[in-house]
Amino acid sequence: MAAARPTVGPLSGGSSSSLGDSARFGVLTVSDRASSGVYEDLSGPAILGFFAEAIQSPWQVVYRLVPDEQPEIETAIKQLVDEQGCCLVVTTGGTGPAPRDVTPEATQAVCSRMMPGYGEQMRAISLKYVPTAVLSRQTAGIRGSALVINLPGKPKSIRETFDEVFKSIPYCVQLAGGPYIETNSEVVEAFRPAQDKRTVSSPAG
Repeated sequence: MAAARPTVGPLSGGSSSSLGDSARFGVLTVSDRASSGVYEDLSGPAILGFFAEAIQSPWQVVYRLVPDEQPEIETAIKQLVDEQGCCLVVTTGGTGPAPRDVTPEATQAVCSRMMPGYGEQMRAISLKYVPTAVLSRQTAGIRGSALVINLPGKPKSIRETFDEVFKSIPYCVQLAGGPYIETNSEVVEAFRPAQDKRTVSSPAG
C-alpha cells in the first residue's frame, strides 16, 4: 500500500476553542494511474480542502493512495480505522461499472453494517448535473465506531455531493460511538436533534 502526502491540502486544522472533540479522518484515493505517478491526485486534496473549510473541531487527516486492487483497498481502510483510529474514512475513486472499479466491494467487505442511504443521496444529487450519475455504485458502511463513505473521483463532483451529504455525517459518527464533530455552519450545518447538540453550558464529557 502506498502512503503519500498530497501536493496541496492541509492535513490538520480546526480550532481548540471548538465545542467539538478532536477527530482523525482518513482520506483514501483509489486510482491506478495516480498511485503509479502517471498523474497527480487531485481528488484527495479536494477532500482536504473541504475539511479545512467545513470542520470547526480540531482534526487531523491520514492520507493514503492505492491502486484499484480490492485487497489493497480493504487493507487501507482497515488500517485507517483499526490502527490509525480514524472515525471517518472518505474514499474517492473506483465506484463506476468498469471491471477495475472495486471500491464499493472493498468497503462492503470490511464493514459490519452498510449505510446505503448515503449512496442513494449522492446519486440523487449528481443526477441534477449529469445523467451518468446512475452509473455510480457509491456506498457507505460502519466499521467499529467509524463511518466509511465512498465519494466520486472528480474534484467537482466531490464538492457537489460532499457539501450536501456531510450534514448528517457528524451525527452518524456520534451515534456510532465516535467523537462529536462540530462544523462551520457557514459552509455546512450539521444536523442533530436538539437534545444531542452541545452548547457552551454543556461542555464535552
